[in-house]
Amino acid sequence: MDGPEGRTDRPAAPGRVHEVTVRNREAAEVTGVLHVASFDDRTIVLDTELGLLTMSGQDLQIKRLDLAEGRFSVEGVITSVEWSEARQRPDERGRGILSRLLR
Repeated sequence: MDGPEGRTDRPAAPGRVHEVTVRNREAAEVTGVLHVASFDDRTIVLDTELGLLTMSGQDLQIKRLDLAEGRFSVEGVITSVEWSEARQRPDERGRGILSRLLR
């Protein structure tokens, strides 16, 4: 069944909650975050319950990170938000980029 704006409504799998809220392209909040794969002031890559989320912009600053609750917030000029499938091996899920590089 099609939902608002022509989207196909698909229920999320149990335990898989992922939401992204962007306010005026100046701030964003994300739930369902497993870990921060990488970040700098122009690009943030998050591993979420539903794949990799890449946020691009200018002067990006992480304001909140609570991995126990899966919550993340950022401020700055947000120019793009893009999802992609996770490319990690299952045994690496939940580990940070630094631990994978130093093995």
